[in-house]
Amino acid sequence: MKKLLIFAALLFTISLSAQSKYFIYFKDKGIDAKESLYKGNSIYQLAESELTERAIERRKKLLGDDYIDYTDVPIKREYINELVKFNIKIENELKWFNSVSAYLTDEQVKEIKLLPFIEKIEPVKKNKFKKVEENQNLNKGFNSSENLYGPSFAQVDQLQVPIVHLKGITGKNVILGILDSGFRWKMHESLQSKNVLAEYDFIFKDNNTANETGDDFSQDNHGTAVFSTMAGYSNGKLIGPAYDASFLLAKTEDVRSETHIEEDNYAAALIWMENQGVDITSSSLGYSEFDDSTYSYTYKDMDGKSTIVTKAAELAFSKGVLVISAAGNEGNTSWYYITSPSDGFNVIAVGAVDLNNRVTGFSSRGPSFDNRIKPDVTALGSGVYAASTAGFTEYYYASGTSLATPLASGTAALLLSSYPHLNNVQLRSILLETADSSKYPNNLRGYGLLSALRAINYPNLQKDNLGNIYINKAFYSNSSTTDYKIIIYQSDVLIPMSLTGDNQKTQFQLNNYLNNINGVYFTYKDSGGNEIREPKEGVYRIDTKNLLVTLNTSSFYLPDDYTLAQNYPNPFNLNTTIEFYSLTNQPGKVIVYNVLGEKVAELFNGVLNSGYNTFRWDGKLSNGNVAPSGAYLYSVETAGKLLTKKMMLLK
Repeated sequence: MKKLLIFAALLFTISLSAQSKYFIYFKDKGIDAKESLYKGNSIYQLAESELTERAIERRKKLLGDDYIDYTDVPIKREYINELVKFNIKIENELKWFNSVSAYLTDEQVKEIKLLPFIEKIEPVKKNKFKKVEENQNLNKGFNSSENLYGPSFAQVDQLQVPIVHLKGITGKNVILGILDSGFRWKMHESLQSKNVLAEYDFIFKDNNTANETGDDFSQDNHGTAVFSTMAGYSNGKLIGPAYDASFLLAKTEDVRSETHIEEDNYAAALIWMENQGVDITSSSLGYSEFDDSTYSYTYKDMDGKSTIVTKAAELAFSKGVLVISAAGNEGNTSWYYITSPSDGFNVIAVGAVDLNNRVTGFSSRGPSFDNRIKPDVTALGSGVYAASTAGFTEYYYASGTSLATPLASGTAALLLSSYPHLNNVQLRSILLETADSSKYPNNLRGYGLLSALRAINYPNLQKDNLGNIYINKAFYSNSSTTDYKIIIYQSDVLIPMSLTGDNQKTQFQLNNYLNNINGVYFTYKDSGGNEIREPKEGVYRIDTKNLLVTLNTSSFYLPDDYTLAQNYPNPFNLNTTIEFYSLTNQPGKVIVYNVLGEKVAELFNGVLNSGYNTFRWDGKLSNGNVAPSGAYLYSVETAGKLLTKKMMLLK
């Protein structure tokens, strides 16, 4: 009998080894998208029924009443039933991509390719899961005045989180989703009281994200550490930024044997979380080097639109979700660059710094392959204090962008908790604007180290149901402040307006100034009676169409036409960034001219990418000489259009 069981197990192993995982794409969803999908009809109602009320409300903040599209329509059930007839077991249904994933033999691939409703079949890629570096014996120590946060004080204080907590902002009413290897949250003192709304294991297809029979012993180590860094709470030991938030947990990464992560699990988890109403997703994983080099991605694929995980992340963002992902730990490897999905146009890629705010050697570098600045922001990723699965009261120090990411995500949750009306585009803009290198972003640290305090103090716009536009501003600090004023910069006339606010938070209606407003700034007095100006220089630019307030960066919305943004910084000294949005892939040129109309530099001559294109000018002429100070024109010529703007070089 024992020999028979061994033989059966061998046959099962051989059977599995003869199969590989594939994406199966369908040609349609059984409907004509333009004619059949409209508000109120049965298909629309079916798509809407898969969304929670929370998901609908989140979508409305970004999309208004047009919050359902073709990607939301479920896959046609008849197509799936036909696949089942071929003894195919569906692993994940990915309605956003009109596809499913399944293990197939070579024979099954040949058979189903002939079905009339099959568009294409592609392998699911597998990536080696790289664990965080553990520093078990690292002794950080902490000052007795920070007893509440214990050894975790340094990692949250660097992001100015404790002062925000003192204002009563702790992540309440925000839903955070974490995609990782597993979560032993019920068995650790810092996590057992968390408000976990739902959890799902995309490996074993059950509702248990902690270790279970068949898992590697270390399966849930990584996710538990990540969860605690973001939201743990144990007085005197560890407090994460968003400890009062609610959570959706997805176990997507399989660390057994070949230690691979399957990209279809990531996409399926994002769809599940988005449907449940998640506000912010956080993933400390990255796809770069794969077990089977035949199907590997390369750096060329880190272009914001090639990998399945990046496409899924961008679709989630388009539906109102703020997507945050680790930049990767490839800085000291031959790969070197960011990994997907952190290459996404709208994904916030998080790099790692040490306690001295220096970028760590392992933190993946930018740019993206299409030359966009990456990573986007940074947080502490060296010697981060986190919960350990070794015991109920055990902790350890670990390093990696995997730890920087939950700190960044928790910081984003504090901003949304303070201003629930903000949509994901506004959140992303504010986080990048208030990072410490936003004036001079680069491909080591992006826009820089995040700050919860600066983000919440940054002005934001709000629109009510009647169409009224308000600007909100907080003045939180360690000392008392008074005499808040907003200065409307209107046709070169300064108009002071006294503001009243509760607990250093103010709101002002802009309706009377919308026709001529060019910008705003604020003044207030500190405890010593000194007048403070925000910003110190310039004005906050007001974009009422997209509800954005910008200072150092360009707007992060998707334009509906070919758009050339103002370069930043401007004026500039060493180099400047130029952004151009293209509706399609088109041949184009980016040229710099002097005020006499003479060509002084050609920054690009080739095929522009569909979406955002980023170019840098180092202030040098075509011959390599440094350009003299003065005004210059930069232009983009493409698709029969010539767009030109002015910039100023100051040496």
